[in-house]
Amino acid sequence: MTERLNGKKEKKRKRSKSRCPVFSLCGACSHIDVPYEEQLSSKLGSMIKLLGKYAHVDPVVGMKNPYHYRCKVNAVLKQKYDGTIEGGNYSEHTHKIVPVEKCYIEDVTADRVIVDTQKLMSSFKMKVYNERNGYGNIRYLMVRVGRQTGELMLIIVTRSPVMPSKNNFVKALLKIHPEITTIVQNINDRTDSMILGNRENVLYGKGYIEDELCGRRFRISPRSFYQVNPIIAEKIYRKAIDAARISPKDTVIDAYCGTGTIGIVTAADAGKVIGVELNSDAIRDANVNARLNAVENIEFYNEDAGKFMEEYYSEGGRVDVVLMDPPRAGADSKFLNTLLKLKPERISYVSCNPITLERDLAILTASGEYKVNTITPFDLFPFTENTEIVASLTQAEEKN
Repeated sequence: MTERLNGKKEKKRKRSKSRCPVFSLCGACSHIDVPYEEQLSSKLGSMIKLLGKYAHVDPVVGMKNPYHYRCKVNAVLKQKYDGTIEGGNYSEHTHKIVPVEKCYIEDVTADRVIVDTQKLMSSFKMKVYNERNGYGNIRYLMVRVGRQTGELMLIIVTRSPVMPSKNNFVKALLKIHPEITTIVQNINDRTDSMILGNRENVLYGKGYIEDELCGRRFRISPRSFYQVNPIIAEKIYRKAIDAARISPKDTVIDAYCGTGTIGIVTAADAGKVIGVELNSDAIRDANVNARLNAVENIEFYNEDAGKFMEEYYSEGGRVDVVLMDPPRAGADSKFLNTLLKLKPERISYVSCNPITLERDLAILTASGEYKVNTITPFDLFPFTENTEIVASLTQAEEKN
């Protein structure tokens, strides 16, 4: 059987052999039933249509094995009438919990730890928080895994700091999963959709794990930002840095730097790196990571990126390279306008939203100051609609 598309016959889409049993209920990975090469081809077509007017769009950089890539796994909990605790995901566009024991995009060990933690909580008669009546205490479970180090952190999110029998519970859990390196209780008494609160009690271990990326080591605490797919993240960072052609004489601004990952990797090739990030927790982690890697030619500023750029320009600052990784909303006008005044020789733009990337590229190229040299898509989240992009720009008069 065939389907007709734009007047042409098209073969009926094949289903992959790994379709998830809760696919129609969960919706977390909308393309789990689509063969992987077809996903990459479809994403490439979309990126060419959106961004091809600026430069040639490279093939999408995908994964050799696109399954079980998520090294950060969250579980929403519910309690059945018999006291059994189940964990899973919210059904798409609803607040209904779909029980999930095995997920094709989540780390296998993380899934096992979550399932066994739920079972142990049931045996300890723990009560899941009910947002309708305010009864119960346990809210969420989260597991974070160091892909390179194998370190594993379990975060138990509770409504109250009180957690009865927690010492016995931790001992029992470690007997089942001795590979757990740290267990943290996070207290979240908010009533919104935020998973983690601002208070933590370390129940076992150091309260954080570490992982390696691009030859550097990074600390991951419960609230730290760290890419959930470090395999592709490393390729993204390498592309952004290589495209910027950084040399030891260069001053580099790492805008929207988060926990400093790409800036710390860049520092080995640069003369000086300046990281800018609005989130104070991220800046704290960035400074820790710089010390962890003995990087001395980097400094971090806890400030809005646009405001920092304006102040930096007004004080006569100069910059050779700008690495920017803004949120989904893209860069604001203040940032882009000052960027055009500072006139760095090279810009590497890492984008998690191709729509806002297209908007920002239009602004940067409309003045005639910059041209786009390369556009490379990355499949950071296989089986979803999302595509990460690295676009490299140089001053328009520069000859390649």
